[in-house]
Amino acid sequence: MKVITLIKAARLRTLPLSVAGIITGSALAYRYDPSAFSWKIFAWALLTTILFQVLSNFANDYGDGVKGTDNEHRLGPQRALQSGAISRLQLKRVILITAGLSILSALILIYLAFGWENLLYIVIFFVLGLLCVAAAIKYTVGSSAYGYRGLGDLFVFVFFGLVSVVGSEFLYSQTLQWITFLPAISIGLLSVAVLNLNNMRDYENDQRSGKHTLVVKMGISLAKYYHYYLVVLAMLALLSFSVLRLQMRWELLYLLAFFPLVVHLLSVKRNNDLKLLDKELKVVALSTFLLSVLFFIGIYISK
Repeated sequence: MKVITLIKAARLRTLPLSVAGIITGSALAYRYDPSAFSWKIFAWALLTTILFQVLSNFANDYGDGVKGTDNEHRLGPQRALQSGAISRLQLKRVILITAGLSILSALILIYLAFGWENLLYIVIFFVLGLLCVAAAIKYTVGSSAYGYRGLGDLFVFVFFGLVSVVGSEFLYSQTLQWITFLPAISIGLLSVAVLNLNNMRDYENDQRSGKHTLVVKMGISLAKYYHYYLVVLAMLALLSFSVLRLQMRWELLYLLAFFPLVVHLLSVKRNNDLKLLDKELKVVALSTFLLSVLFFIGIYISK
């Protein structure tokens, strides 16, 4: 088993999107109370999220490979198990090791945020960590894999949006504010948009393989309209946050990330070749990452 094989299986191009929620939640924490912000918590939150994402990528490689969904008809990069570069047993071991590292990182993060005093918060976030591990693995692994039943969109919205943004903000402030849910909804919807693009690209192969994603259930025409709503509502959710809470105009710096998203929507509307949607995945993922970074920078400058 070569290191380069593991790096490819980890799918590093998915990592910027995975940390967008952490960056956004951390920005909100800094906005509400700069003194509560901690670079240690920020760094460990990023590492924990990256490990969860890599775990999910390894598990998806295994689940789709075992089920035969990754085959010669699949569009996009070839997967590790599909290519024969790694065996099932080797990939299983890698998944278990990554899951263990994820839990260890989560425990360190929880300790840095709450110490040993707040037992309730420790238990809640430890359970959330276990749920993240379970969600990462069960997306494609097992007979009850939720990604094969059209539930992937819901789980991505919850974990990449609500849990990531609201949870990371809570790590610093240990309070819940309803206004935090607007940026969380924005990041969640954009994350679902990336998954929707992936499922549109793989529509024909998923249909043949019995992977009943939401796109397979609704068809490409409706999936495109669904995609427009996801991206537009994401932009409106973040704009609503600014309308309700704007303090300095620098906080609107994230609007720059809207331009590639608008161009992307036009590209999807004109698309007649599903395999060309693969490059649009990168556009939305990097635009979401850019949006979160600009959101943080705008708030940091304003303070």
